[in-house]
Amino acid sequence: MTSTVITSDSRTVRSIILNRPERLNALNAQLLSDLVFEIDRANADPAVNAILFRGAGRAFCAGDDLKNFEAQTGDREVAHRFVDAIQQVSRALVLGPKVVVGAIHGWAVGGGLEWVINCDLPILAESTRCFFPELKWGMFPTGGATALLPRIIGLQKTRELMFMGHEFTAADALAMGIACRVVPDADLLAAAQETAEHIAALPQQSTRALKRVLLAVGVDTFERALDLETEATTLSFLDPETKKRVASFGR
Repeated sequence: MTSTVITSDSRTVRSIILNRPERLNALNAQLLSDLVFEIDRANADPAVNAILFRGAGRAFCAGDDLKNFEAQTGDREVAHRFVDAIQQVSRALVLGPKVVVGAIHGWAVGGGLEWVINCDLPILAESTRCFFPELKWGMFPTGGATALLPRIIGLQKTRELMFMGHEFTAADALAMGIACRVVPDADLLAAAQETAEHIAALPQQSTRALKRVLLAVGVDTFERALDLETEATTLSFLDPETKKRVASFGR
């Protein structure tokens, strides 16, 4: 079986790559399990000073794989376990000690967009397109986005993006402050690798302390947001209206 997440090392930078390109790296239980394992492994490895996070194929991540919805949300216990797995990825990205550089291309949708927000330094290719589809399907945002995104772009703009679900571009993401850089598609990997190597070459004690302090001072509600999101998302997965809407996907 092909691994849903692959890794590679370049000196002190660990690349973690979503590897379900045939499904635009849409997340399922196996990908979540593999991903949190690899992020935790990178965070614990003393030879790794920075993480470069990206997706294989035509997209970074298209969000939940709706074709697996019933299997992932059959009852409250199953749904809660699936949502908790999603949140564990965000905990590993945001609360882990290593700085995470995102190399984002193609689609970054739903959970994929939330992972962009979880990166410390997300760099987007010019062709990247993003949106929050959750409310359309009767679902709920995860990844601590309800705490992180208002801090980045403001509460009113967060409301607009999450309630309306409008698609936005890499240029829009840069203007709002979601992206730290936007580069031509052909330059994305080189730009992200260069950024990750810059981070990896810094004195690590201070670098990791800065990541920790910025989060503690700026977003001290992150863990609380994850807990509230988990409960709201679990309930949304069990809502008959959500199941009805998801069942229409692809028709």
